[in-house]
Amino acid sequence: PEYAGKMNYYLSLLDRLERGADENRSIGIILCAEKDRVEVELALEDMGKPIGVADYQLIVPKEKLQKILADEIKAFSEEKGNN
Repeated sequence: PEYAGKMNYYLSLLDRLERGADENRSIGIILCAEKDRVEVELALEDMGKPIGVADYQLIVPKEKLQKILADEIKAFSEEKGNN
């Protein structure tokens, strides 16, 4: 199912940025090592269903999160250098 979503994303991007007015919509091909008809049918069924998107807010402000990560990376590097 994740490949169907990614393929849809890339095809939409391709059509929006590269497709000419006189060209047909792009198509995608996903090659699978194993055949699971039910999984494929469910992944591709109703790809046009509406999907809602909502805003989200990080629990920790972005700047604080960046500082925490930078401090952790620095501490890890220093610890690794002492071993």
